[in-house]
Amino acid sequence: MEHGEKQITVVDEDGNEQLCEVLFTFESEEFGKSYVLYYPMGAENDDEDDIEIHASSFVPSEENQEGELQPVETDEEWDMIEEMLNTFMAEDEE
Repeated sequence: MEHGEKQITVVDEDGNEQLCEVLFTFESEEFGKSYVLYYPMGAENDDEDDIEIHASSFVPSEENQEGELQPVETDEEWDMIEEMLNTFMAEDEE
């Protein structure tokens, strides 16, 4: 699991580019994909409890470490992502 200062540009449904801070990325062997959790830049200045965290899946390619971001489609994937996030948050608080 990588953790560090990293930013990605995400295009929302309206086609607006938004700079986001990467929370962490991880790989899932179960689903054969990598996942990235991120939140909009500046969100951490608002209210800690209020940050909306987004998740996307991606398949890294050789030219592009991040690959194409894909929406997360299944409940199983969301459950796994939520579990990873909870673990990450718990470790972060120690």
